[in-house]
Amino acid sequence: MGSKFEGSALRYLEPWNPRTFEPSHMDNLLSVKQRFGIIGHSPLLDRALSTAVRVANTDLTVLITGESGVGKEVFSKIIHALSARKHNQFIAINCGAIPEGTINSELFGHEKGSFTGATSERKGYFESYDGGTIFLDEIAEMPMDTQAYLLRILESGEFIRVGSNKTVRTDVRIIAATNVDLEDRIKKGKFREDLYFRLNTVSITVPALRDRADDVYLLFRKFASDFAERHRSATVQLDERAQMLIKTYTWPGNVRELKNVAERVSVLSEERVITAEALMEIEPRISTRNLPALVGNGTDAPGNMQERDILYKFLFEMKQDLNDLKSLVFELIKSNDLRVTDLRPFRSLEPPRSMMPSPESRFNYPSNKETVPLHNGLADEEDYAEDLNPQVIIPQVMPEHKTAASSAFGSVEILDDNYRIEDHEKNLIQKALRKYKGRRKEAAKELGISERTLYRKIKQYDL
Repeated sequence: MGSKFEGSALRYLEPWNPRTFEPSHMDNLLSVKQRFGIIGHSPLLDRALSTAVRVANTDLTVLITGESGVGKEVFSKIIHALSARKHNQFIAINCGAIPEGTINSELFGHEKGSFTGATSERKGYFESYDGGTIFLDEIAEMPMDTQAYLLRILESGEFIRVGSNKTVRTDVRIIAATNVDLEDRIKKGKFREDLYFRLNTVSITVPALRDRADDVYLLFRKFASDFAERHRSATVQLDERAQMLIKTYTWPGNVRELKNVAERVSVLSEERVITAEALMEIEPRISTRNLPALVGNGTDAPGNMQERDILYKFLFEMKQDLNDLKSLVFELIKSNDLRVTDLRPFRSLEPPRSMMPSPESRFNYPSNKETVPLHNGLADEEDYAEDLNPQVIIPQVMPEHKTAASSAFGSVEILDDNYRIEDHEKNLIQKALRKYKGRRKEAAKELGISERTLYRKIKQYDL
């Protein structure tokens, strides 16, 4: 039996890769979802569920992390139901709901007369549920002295009742859960580091609902259908715009909040097909976007680094293309005995409205010279370079041989020789916002960035 558990633990320790899942394992996940009523196809959800299934058949301690309302208790029940302890008792204990003065007595029991009100001895949960599974929710709220008791149980399976001097042995499996960062609690001196490492033998992270956007409408339909079945009414549905609305909402309350919204809409809506306008009337906050504010300079954020790298790469490639284009023009002029024409007639031409620069853009045209002949004893390269800098001009070139087919090769394009990232980024954002008349979502899509990033950039450049 020991080797069986050991083998299961080793299989769990292998890296999770969905591409290498055997079909039997995927079928097993599907059957687990159907058995426990889990809705969703998110890879993050499948990964958490796969870990729970793999570790269930062992006696390893499990730490489940995730935000409030994501369903951490459901995962603890799955682990217990698929384990060898499934025929024994299971209990879920909210450590934050038990007063600090009585939690030791609740968990470990007490002797008669050990404190005021202890009129008889009492068995605690660890003694009453011997052989079963105890789920300790909100483990971060457990008092420090209780943490010492729990650490001893994890290490030796022994504890002492309150007011007693006799050691009691227990054989329970502990599954803990938290919605806060335990490492941060350790730094603040509110959680024992040794207990953290004992609890964190296997870690399962349950994804937040905002990370499962494709599962949101599936869950909504499930909750609406269950409500309609209980109350014998027609099931509400959402149109496409309303579906998009709930998919883009951040759902701070996660699945619990989504269930409340589905039931509230089912009750308050007169129509069975809900539009986006009707949904926002019932749930006004559904249209809000809780975009985070920039803290500090934001230079160390992973998202900022990724965006900056992309921007740098784009600008470097653009600079390289510009240099190649300058070289090509120079070679054309040199090899075909061409000359630079007077650019003054082109300055009177008004560019298309879509190409009009913003007031902040710096299109400073250089002072034009008369036609400057090049090479073959006509002029040197320094005169040509003087015309091209500091602004880069791609001139219209004319051959000296006057033929009808060689009247012009192209129009004039003025390129700003400014490589400051901030100027280009600000200019692009302004153009996108003008193009879509201030609609940030469409402008962000045009720019290829998230709406949150666009909002931060608007604040940064004071647009």
